Amino acid sequence: MINYLYQEQNWKTQLSDLITDPKELLQQLELSTDQLLSGAILASEQFKLRVPRAFVAKMNVGDALDPLLLQVLPHHLELEDHPEFVTDPLGEKEANQLPGVLHKYQSRFLLTLTGACAVHCRYCFRRHFPYQENLPKNNDWDNIRDYIEQNPQINEIILSGGDPLTLTNAKLELWIKRLESVPQVKFLRIHTRVPIVTPSRIDDEFITLLKNCRLQCIVVVHSNHAKELDPYTIDQLKNLTKHQITVLNQAVFLKGVNDCAEILADLSYRLFEANVMPYYLHVLDKVKGAQHFDLDSAQINQIYTELLAKLPGYLVPKLVREIAGEKNKTPLYGETF
Repeated sequence: MINYLYQEQNWKTQLSDLITDPKELLQQLELSTDQLLSGAILASEQFKLRVPRAFVAKMNVGDALDPLLLQVLPHHLELEDHPEFVTDPLGEKEANQLPGVLHKYQSRFLLTLTGACAVHCRYCFRRHFPYQENLPKNNDWDNIRDYIEQNPQINEIILSGGDPLTLTNAKLELWIKRLESVPQVKFLRIHTRVPIVTPSRIDDEFITLLKNCRLQCIVVVHSNHAKELDPYTIDQLKNLTKHQITVLNQAVFLKGVNDCAEILADLSYRLFEANVMPYYLHVLDKVKGAQHFDLDSAQINQIYTELLAKLPGYLVPKLVREIAGEKNKTPLYGETF
């Protein structure tokens, strides 16, 4: 592993010093094949490379098949066209009610506060999302509040993006205070990959912000492989749960990354070590550019059957797919899908 003492760096420093050049990433990992580089450069022109050095530090030098590298390295296969892989696989254009508001499910909606991410995962279902047209500005708050009050079934807001934890604590506090001012809102959920790729983001100020929040707070992180959860990352996640903040994990089934029951079982156990409960295991969303990560239903069912045999029930994530227009995630198991 690269000797990179990211634990000692401020998270803002880390997020301002991302690797964005495929050549630099491959050089850091001592991978210099022309085929890898040329494909990465071409694919990065479509969807840019972004990866924190802290995350690269968890990768194995010289291993072109490292499961963490495969998630972030642009690949020439992203440029292929497959009819069933589209730019808006979840129908979010239809769910976009107001700038920043994606209302898919009855009791909750996503509030996309930023289009920025600490890392560009190559399978991202929002890699084509028109963020700049949809980011809420300060003067949009009145309309968002009115929308909540006009839909009394809404009791939970999910901060999403992009990644909301790329924002400063001050910006987060501004929006959290606004949401707290609406009596019908009871729950605040934060969907984020940042604590996995830049764990120092879980600082005391952020924890205090959630501790002092009127709303019941849930942080949903995104880890796909146990290698992502080194001891420092585990300690940072534990800092949240020590303060009665619920932490859950979402993973995505990815060919070449975690398409093995043993790998998924290791992930669940490592998450539990960090006091994080496995929540969802998503079948890949069919977004254009991610087709090379796809697994067929027979493979998925076989792996999930093996996973059920390996784990106690409380550590088995729910296998689901999100289908555009449906009122909930669709549970999957034991059928063709």
